[in-house]
Amino acid sequence: MPKQLLAALTVQGVSVPFPIQGATLPNTLAGRDALGRGRTGSGKTLAFGLALLARTAGQRAEPRQPLALVLVPTRELAQQVTDALAPYARAVRLRLATVVGGMSIGRQVNALRGGAEVVVATPGRLKDLIDRGDCRLDQVAISVLDEADQMADMGFMPQVTELLDQVRPEGQRMLFSATLDRNVDRLVRRYLSDPVVHSVDPSAGAVTTMEHHVLHVHGTDKHRTTTEIAAREGRVIMFLDTKRAVDKLTDHLLASGVRAAALHGGKAQSQRTRTLTQFKTGHVTVLVATNVAARGIHVDNLDLVVNVDPPTDHKDYLHRGGRTARAGESGSVVTLVTQPAPRRGPPHGGRRHRAPDHPDPLGRGGTRPHHRRPGSLRNSRDDHRAGGRAASAQHVLTRPVSPRLRNPARERTSGGRQRGGLRTP
Repeated sequence: MPKQLLAALTVQGVSVPFPIQGATLPNTLAGRDALGRGRTGSGKTLAFGLALLARTAGQRAEPRQPLALVLVPTRELAQQVTDALAPYARAVRLRLATVVGGMSIGRQVNALRGGAEVVVATPGRLKDLIDRGDCRLDQVAISVLDEADQMADMGFMPQVTELLDQVRPEGQRMLFSATLDRNVDRLVRRYLSDPVVHSVDPSAGAVTTMEHHVLHVHGTDKHRTTTEIAAREGRVIMFLDTKRAVDKLTDHLLASGVRAAALHGGKAQSQRTRTLTQFKTGHVTVLVATNVAARGIHVDNLDLVVNVDPPTDHKDYLHRGGRTARAGESGSVVTLVTQPAPRRGPPHGGRRHRAPDHPDPLGRGGTRPHHRRPGSLRNSRDDHRAGGRAASAQHVLTRPVSPRLRNPARERTSGGRQRGGLRTP
C-alpha cells in the first residue's frame, strides 16, 4: 500500500483493520477479484476503497474516461462512499466524481470532462451520461459493486450488466454486500474471475452489541408510544413503509414538540442531503424514513432504531437495524407490532380469539428478538436470563422526555371537536 495512504489512515485514526478489511485487502491489493460479505457498518467501504485507490494511484484519467468505478444503489450511499474515500483520494492525488440522479447533471458533466480517476455512481444517472456521450467506461480497470443485492432487488440488474459490459474485460472486479443471495449469483458467474470469497460475519447478521426487541402495542396506542420514544434525549431513526406514512408521522411529531424530519424518495436530493446533515449534527433528533435510509447511512453514536412498520423481508430488517451498533458500538432495534384492542367480554358467549404473534422480522435469520408487551417487563426473570434490557416504551425512554412534548392523546372540546395529536383511524 502506498505510504501516502498509510499516513492518511494514521491521520484518520485508523490503526487496526476491521475483519472484512483484514480478510480482503491482501488479495484485492494484489489485483484478485473478490466477493466479500460483511454486516452493515463493518468497514466494507475502506475494504474495497483502499485497494481501488492504491492500485489507481499514480495514473491520470483523460477527460470523460475514468479509471475506476464504484456502483451503488442509492444517492445517499454514493455520497457517503465519496465522503469516506475523499481524504485517502487526496492523499494519492486522485480525483473523485459523484454521479447520481437528483443533482445537477451539468456539474457532474464538468467533473468528468475535467478528468476524474474514480467515479462513484448510481446506475441510472451513469447510463444517462454515457448515452449523452459525456462518459466512457472502456478505460475502467477496477469495478466495484457495493450492496449488489439491493441493486438486484431494486431492478437495476439490466443497467448494471450493461455498464459492466463496457469496462475493460481483463480488469479487476470486487463485489461487496451485507447479504449475498441467489440474486447476486448471476453477476458473480458472469463477471468475477476465480474470485476470493470472504465472509467475516454470519449470514444472519447477528451482532453481539445489538439488542433486538419486539414491543406489542394496541393500534390506538401506537402513535402515543411512538411519540414517547421519539421524545427521548438522543437520536433515533424510525422506519415506515410508505412516503405518506413518513410525512404523516413527521408532522405529528413536529406538532408534539419533537425535532423530526422526513427522508424518502419523494424528496428532492437537496432536501435529503440537508436532512441528513441536520440529523448528523443533532439539529434534528428523529429521522423518519422509508427504506431509502436503510443502506449505507452512517451516523456516529446512534443507539436506537425503531421499526414503526415492521419490515416484510429479513434483509430489510438487517439493513434497517444496521444503522445502529456500527463499528463495535452498541445499540437497540425495537419493532412495534400492533394487535387488536382487548374486548370487554366474549361476544355471544363465544371464546375470545388470541391475536397471532407477528412473524420473526428476521425471517430465516438466527437472531431472535425478545417479544414483550408494555407492562410485562418488570421483574422479568426471562430478561435476566437472556441478558436483555426491558423492551418497553419506558425502557426506550432512558433519558428524560422533552418538556416541550405535548400529550398526543385525543382531547375533545365541549363541542366534540378533536384537538391535539393525530386522529386515530
